[in-house]
Amino acid sequence: MRPTVPRVLAVVLALLLGGYVFVVGPHLAGEPDRRRAAAIDAALPPTHPVHRDGQDSRDGQDSRDGRDGRATFPAPGDAFVGIMTDAGVHDLTEAARFTRATGHLPQVYEFSLDWASDTFDAGPVDDVARRGMMPLLAWEPWDHRAEPDEERLRGVQPRYRLSRIIDGAFDPYIRAWAKGVASLGHPVGIRFAHEMNGYWYPWCEEANGNRPGEYVRAWRHVHRLFEQAGADNAVWVWSPNVHYENATPFEELYPGDAYVDWVGLSGYYGTVGLESYQSFDRIFTASERRLRRLTAKPLVITEVGATDAAGRKAEWITDMFRSLPRHPGIIGVIWYEAVRVIDWRVTTSAASVRAFAAGVSAPRYRTPWSPGAVPRARP
Repeated sequence: MRPTVPRVLAVVLALLLGGYVFVVGPHLAGEPDRRRAAAIDAALPPTHPVHRDGQDSRDGQDSRDGRDGRATFPAPGDAFVGIMTDAGVHDLTEAARFTRATGHLPQVYEFSLDWASDTFDAGPVDDVARRGMMPLLAWEPWDHRAEPDEERLRGVQPRYRLSRIIDGAFDPYIRAWAKGVASLGHPVGIRFAHEMNGYWYPWCEEANGNRPGEYVRAWRHVHRLFEQAGADNAVWVWSPNVHYENATPFEELYPGDAYVDWVGLSGYYGTVGLESYQSFDRIFTASERRLRRLTAKPLVITEVGATDAAGRKAEWITDMFRSLPRHPGIIGVIWYEAVRVIDWRVTTSAASVRAFAAGVSAPRYRTPWSPGAVPRARP
């Protein structure tokens, strides 16, 4: 076939098109992911390689033995400041944005996974740890994808009744997680079935056909399976909502000190129906006192946030950091850096960012976390 100008042009065009489809196109398609990964690495650089043998690579010490003089986390008198995001371990973009804005690396990174769709995967959990953040799993025995819009119906999922957990229906799943956690070279917080004193989850005793006493039995059953798997690096965080009228009393739900390492509380300024301004002390003090009648375990504010609907988020954040030193039993605070009905994120306004950056800059909030640190056992 004799080459002609049209034929040559057609060949050149085909080569260019092929190059775009097989080389340039895929590169451009992956460019947003590469940029996001680069931004995350810049804000949250990996600094702590972790091993599968339970050792922190920095000191070679067994991370499950606190008798070797290693640092306690957080240090006595200090408190950590962590965050929780919607994307969790699947995407650290929000954590990177928060860190860039406030200048604070969260020492604890909380994330939710549910029993219907999430199997154990060490990779993302290790990724959090190697970036200097203790992983804290809000472990939810339900199918969050089936969550209805009506709050009163959120707790209706018969498959996940407490009695089924107690009777062993989920034992293979729990054992798989226990074995996986035991294989990690660092502590992992397990915030199992949180806010159990309410009515809005299938594991609440007020919901889903559950009966009094079943929550404690379910907690102890799950805890025993982790013990049997050798997962003594699990840090058990029992975390009710702040007490409110008609809530199930803490006293009826606490599994006992032998089954709990840290206790927690969830509380917000500005939830639907409670939009009037409430200070940090007003939200948490009464519940903290109620907890102290049960246990002296260290307390973590496992979820907290503030609305800016009235333009007072920055004021509330300043008040929170002013109040925290008056609560020496609180060893950590985890800000809900996410949108759920309300945008709770610190990064929604420059004023909120300034207030948070100023508060968290105090020396008592600077204790670093590392894979070899020993979780604090006393307030």
